[in-house]
Amino acid sequence: FKNKKAEYIINSRAIFLEAGMPRVKPIISGFKSPEEAREFLVKDVKGMGYKEASHFLRNIGFGENLAILDRHILKNLKFLGKIKDVPKSISRKIYMELEKLFLKTAEELGIPSSHLDLLLWYKEAGEVFK
Repeated sequence: FKNKKAEYIINSRAIFLEAGMPRVKPIISGFKSPEEAREFLVKDVKGMGYKEASHFLRNIGFGENLAILDRHILKNLKFLGKIKDVPKSISRKIYMELEKLFLKTAEELGIPSSHLDLLLWYKEAGEVFK
């Protein structure tokens, strides 16, 4: 992926630009849910997986309740006893199961999932770069 990233970004222009103008918002807003928008991104934007699509949607304000299942999240789900092991690879089915588990954990704690994500990032990194 890392050697193809720039190529994938350039290729995505065909989806998100029209006559040189960005059309990300109208495309993403046209979906019934963030989950549906994420499925579109994973299916139609080459090189974009569930984690990247979730991250993109959260960053543009369309995915507050999507989990970005990065290593710090998975490692801490194990630490909290929510999963037995950190998976080496994650299929769509496993991603959805882990996302549901993460969102449930945030709900049990009474905080938004994005806040739990930031808290776990801080726990691992020791600082916040925002």
